Amino acid sequence: MMKTMTQGAAQAALPLNQILAGDCIEVMRSLPEASVDLIFADPPYNLQLRGDLHRPDNSRVDAVDDAWDQFASFEAYDRFTRDWLSAAQRLLKPNGAIWVIGSYHNIFRVGSAMQNAGFWILNDVVWRKSNPMPNFRGKRLTNAHETLIWASKSEAGKYTFNYEAMKALNEGVQMRSDWVIPLCTGHERLKDAAGDKAHPTQKPEALLHRVLVATTNPGDVVLDPFFGTGTTGAVAKMLGRDFIGIEREESYRAVAQERIDRVRKFDKSALETTGSKRAEPRVPFGQVVERGMLRPGEELFSPRGGIAKVRADGTLVGNDVKGSIHQVGAHLEGAPSCNGWTYWHFKRDGKLIPIDLLRQQIRAEMDADLGRPN
Repeated sequence: MMKTMTQGAAQAALPLNQILAGDCIEVMRSLPEASVDLIFADPPYNLQLRGDLHRPDNSRVDAVDDAWDQFASFEAYDRFTRDWLSAAQRLLKPNGAIWVIGSYHNIFRVGSAMQNAGFWILNDVVWRKSNPMPNFRGKRLTNAHETLIWASKSEAGKYTFNYEAMKALNEGVQMRSDWVIPLCTGHERLKDAAGDKAHPTQKPEALLHRVLVATTNPGDVVLDPFFGTGTTGAVAKMLGRDFIGIEREESYRAVAQERIDRVRKFDKSALETTGSKRAEPRVPFGQVVERGMLRPGEELFSPRGGIAKVRADGTLVGNDVKGSIHQVGAHLEGAPSCNGWTYWHFKRDGKLIPIDLLRQQIRAEMDADLGRPN
């Protein structure tokens, strides 16, 4: 009983759903010990850029050249890494876990520091970008991925992993450790007042959706010590998780707060493009949910008046059944099978629209990323 009361007091003392200003290490040290369920960290990559980078047309590439990504040496970066990881480990509950994302510039150094600190690595995940920035100098391979490290607080920690949710999100197929998700583009890319990128390394909501659905539960507390423009907070709020953000840059805090305060409306551009009739790439329904085209809790309607609600893992739940869009549709029809894409509809402006239009939008984006006409 005493333990429960202590944990409850720690929870009450947390600045939930707030963006805290200041140095992440100092702020983390001020928070209650063992009070956070999950940490998602996108630390500085220490890119070690040498001069500006230009495209073949001589236009300048908007690369990461901010002061927060600059360190005097590898030793300075390693010291910074050890300090923030130590502060993060103190905050995690015994069964908490951490995700750290990085590039080849820093992720190996961070991974070594994590193991030295006692974290237990569970998976490394390759985020393969379907639309990476080209290598303009032509002297290296196109850098088309980043690496995420998922680790428990300790070897004995009983971390959260929603295996069935991940399988359902991938339309019944076991989720792998290579995730193909595009960079932020279009409506998701945040801009400042001048029309420039609000943050050079904004992460896509689909990436955080998958992380949070996989390794947290509703009501969990998610801490992001490098909050940036608030992708972690936005997705946490959508999925019913509490968040704590730490960000020292005032401009990023302002953009993040405005983003989180804003109720994101349905993207009508999802209705503007239809896919071709040729053999098309497989699109799990879970991607529609990850990308925010449909939100958890939104209702879908069948031609015969059936209603089901969308869940965070890409499944549906009706009055007496739950499963994939195909399984629930087949159950309602009393049929051995059902094409859920054409069976289910969502409502916009009083009209019923087939969810297959959302799949066609995703396929069109895939074609555009690969340079194919749609």
